[in-house]
Amino acid sequence: MRALVFLLKLLLKILVAPVILTLTLFVWICVGIVYVSGLVLGLISMVIALLVMAFLISPYGLPMAAIWLLGKVQDLKFAIQDLVYG
Repeated sequence: MRALVFLLKLLLKILVAPVILTLTLFVWICVGIVYVSGLVLGLISMVIALLVMAFLISPYGLPMAAIWLLGKVQDLKFAIQDLVYG
């Protein structure tokens, strides 16, 4: 009986070994893809962040937004003055 159990376990190990090998290789490939994609997307996001910061610092970024907001505040001030003083 022990010999039969031993032979059945050995047969099962032999049959399952290729499946385990295939799954192990699949996991390694997936880990490599995740690592490479994280590296590439990290570099792309860094470049985009640098471009956004450069735009905000440029004369067309935050300074232009501040000038636009100042114009709107002055328009509001003049509208209130016209309404109150006629």
